[in-house]
Amino acid sequence: MAPGPMLDVHPPAGPPNGEPSTGQQKSQKAMTKAERRELQEKQRAAKAAKAAANGAPGKPSGKPKDQGAPQGGAAKPKPSRASDAQARPTLPAATRATEKAKAGQASMAVDTAAKGTQARGLLIFSHFGLPKPVSAAKGDIHPAIARLALQFSTFKITGANARCIATLTAFKTIIQDYVTPPNHTLSRHLMTYLSPQISHLVAARPMSVTMGNAIRQLKLDISGTDFDLPEQDAKDALCRKIDTYIRERIIIADQVIQETASNKIKDGDVILTYARSSVVEKVLLEAHASGRNFSVIVVDSRPMLEGKRLVAVLSEAGIQCTYLLLPALGAVMSEVSTVFVGAHSIHTNGAVYSRAGTALVAMMAKRHSVPVVVCCETYKFSESIQLDSFTKNELGQSLSAYSLLPSD
Repeated sequence: MAPGPMLDVHPPAGPPNGEPSTGQQKSQKAMTKAERRELQEKQRAAKAAKAAANGAPGKPSGKPKDQGAPQGGAAKPKPSRASDAQARPTLPAATRATEKAKAGQASMAVDTAAKGTQARGLLIFSHFGLPKPVSAAKGDIHPAIARLALQFSTFKITGANARCIATLTAFKTIIQDYVTPPNHTLSRHLMTYLSPQISHLVAARPMSVTMGNAIRQLKLDISGTDFDLPEQDAKDALCRKIDTYIRERIIIADQVIQETASNKIKDGDVILTYARSSVVEKVLLEAHASGRNFSVIVVDSRPMLEGKRLVAVLSEAGIQCTYLLLPALGAVMSEVSTVFVGAHSIHTNGAVYSRAGTALVAMMAKRHSVPVVVCCETYKFSESIQLDSFTKNELGQSLSAYSLLPSD
């Protein structure tokens, strides 16, 4: 059978540069924005490929290949931008927009995490200010003050009485080492010398009420120094006044509290105390030394856990102790006879400023009709009024702050 005539099949002629014909191409109005963008990208890529093949008109060809090539070898041709654009895959506009949105969200997440790392704690405590590490001493700082500031900032010395005694003892050393400059008087220039020392202590840790009262009394004594006294005699007189303040306002006051509060403890009582107070510790030891038989429940809280040291001291003295954390307070409050707590200060409206958690202990005792005894010296009285712990407080690095104890 003879073969029939052969028919050549040719593709339909289309526009140059690989562009689709007008009949096959959708109308611009019928396309979506993403499709129009994709079509434009394809057209640009086709034009760039044609320009790379024919050479871009009107542009200098650049340096010859052999110009600037190292000896012994030909220069490598640099790929053109057009070929890069042709090799680079073109993504739809919707995909690029999605990738940009993801990148923006990732950068925002990194910024938020960085800000969260810088600003620790809750926003409700942001106005307190975080403690700063003790920096290099600014000005003429005495070594005793520099050492004391480091002990304050690291909480090596805690407690209102201990901080006040340590501060006054350091001031005694400063006064003895002080030398009045020429054409100055001790009563005037000594205060100028003590001001940066006090500022350095406050920068290490906020000043306690006891320290503020003691420093005000010291300033009053310095201003009342006799001008006619020799310098060494005046310094000795100031040191004697500091010793008198420590003895009468702290040591003797604690002894009076010991005798008065220990009489409120009877045989068979169950005494509850929170954290560790030096005055309460002396009261319990005095009551035990008087021959009274009682037991003590020490309630403690993180992160300082000061009650552990109190339990160790009382156990060595032979007092039966029970140790528990603050969340377990409700389980033992029904067995308690009296609650003894210490105080950082007492305000003029009767509110007691003490370790964080003391208010919870007092409210739980009131709920169970258990009497609460606050052991506080008179030099801790403050003329200010504070209604809550959110107006003024102390923040430490993972350390408990102070809270307000209801006066009723």
